[in-house]
Amino acid sequence: MAIKDIKLEEKIDKKEFYNKSEFHPVENYDVSNHKNAFSETTKIFGILLLVFVILLVMAFLLFTFLNSHNQHIISGIYIKGIDVSNLSIDEAKEKIQNYIQENLPENIHLVHNDYQTSIPLSALNVNFDVDSAVNKAYQIGKSENIFKNSITALKTLISNIYIEPNFSLDVNQLQIALNDISSKLPDTVIESGYYIDGSNLIITKGSEGNVVDINQMTTYIKNGILNLTLKDRTLDIATISKQPSEINIETIHNEIYKDPVNAYYTQEPYAVYPSENGLDFAISLEDAKNVLLEDKAEYSIPLQTLYPNVTTNMIGTEAFPDLLSTYSTKYSTRDRDRTTNLQLAASKINGTVVMPGETFSYNQVVGERTIAAGYKEAPIYVSGEVVDGLGGGICQITSTLYNAVLYANLEIVERSNHQFVPSYVTASRDATVVYGSIDFKFKNNRDYPIKLVCSVSNGIAKFDIYGLRSDNEYEVEISSYVTGSTSSSTYSEAYKILKQNGQVIRTELLSKDTYKRH
Repeated sequence: MAIKDIKLEEKIDKKEFYNKSEFHPVENYDVSNHKNAFSETTKIFGILLLVFVILLVMAFLLFTFLNSHNQHIISGIYIKGIDVSNLSIDEAKEKIQNYIQENLPENIHLVHNDYQTSIPLSALNVNFDVDSAVNKAYQIGKSENIFKNSITALKTLISNIYIEPNFSLDVNQLQIALNDISSKLPDTVIESGYYIDGSNLIITKGSEGNVVDINQMTTYIKNGILNLTLKDRTLDIATISKQPSEINIETIHNEIYKDPVNAYYTQEPYAVYPSENGLDFAISLEDAKNVLLEDKAEYSIPLQTLYPNVTTNMIGTEAFPDLLSTYSTKYSTRDRDRTTNLQLAASKINGTVVMPGETFSYNQVVGERTIAAGYKEAPIYVSGEVVDGLGGGICQITSTLYNAVLYANLEIVERSNHQFVPSYVTASRDATVVYGSIDFKFKNNRDYPIKLVCSVSNGIAKFDIYGLRSDNEYEVEISSYVTGSTSSSTYSEAYKILKQNGQVIRTELLSKDTYKRH
């Protein structure tokens, strides 16, 4: 719009206005000059902007080029809160692994009132997957095209990226450890329980107490390991109050009840399956429930043994196809009381089956020698003298068995010699027993059961040991002899010689013995 077209609503005396005003009009102002100046400024700004854009593009291209050749982790990446910017993969792994190891405790220390304990960290199989975390960090800014990678790298410079390694531990082992700790708390709950004492079932009543809050402690410890906050710390054990379980007599009966098992054998292949005794309440279940109605800390329920119809010792020698050894000694049939003792002891042992790995005890099998058991007075050695004693003579059975066991190449567990060399075997070939103090024991170290067959008749006490011969069976020889004597003592030794195909494989010392002289 031209100046001359402007209409003023009020007429002002220009001269008076300019005289009063501190301003003076610009006479003859050229508008075209102003336009030219603005045009020049715009051009300069445009050029500068273009130059800036070009420089920016060049810088981006240079950054893109450098980033595409970068063999290190880009800037702004953190693993487990640790800056791994500009590190190689190996350097980053080492840095993070060292940091984790420095901040993990060797033991997790726990406390409950005055009770202190710990869980070894090594038992929990803790694992931080540092390798995957570092590889993930390395791939940032390298996994797409070069331009997208560069944009990612620029964003990371502005806004950092934090990576947490995958973490795992053996929760089952942790909870096993916590349950073990729970059972050992001084104020833990005492659960009702039971045990067998001879022919009685003893049931104990429980009491209220505290137990470890397994779920809470599992979460607490797991998070503490994950966040590396457990080193040099002791955690309070979270507990909850618990009442003992009610005594369930039916459940207890089901747990202790056992049917007897009959013994049996097979011949193809040869195998012996031993008998097993059963167990049951000696009173009815209802009577047992009535016993628990009393308010007591401990209850007693009588038990009874259930015997099988076929015991292991009833299995015939047909299940034991090979005679492994035999040995016999002579006795005088004129001494009837001594003969009776021999026959009683032999009858207890006759037919006994000893399973592989089982140890035979003479005193346990024969039992105490008492008048009620039928034993008679017969000569025995007491304090260096021959006197009559209950069960006299049964050591002949022991000694006969000892030699049979040696020839069967079974393992001797316990054996003692007499005070004097007995008449029925030579020195170092005897074995004495005294009920309650001296026993004779051997172990079946073979892979198949053995059966002991004993007879006492017509002046001969004899043991046969049956079993199953192996492919690498040894021939056994026993060598014993007197090594010296004095006016009061006789010294002897015995050796076991093992042969195969007539060749001596090994010689073993059995014993060195000292006897008194008559």
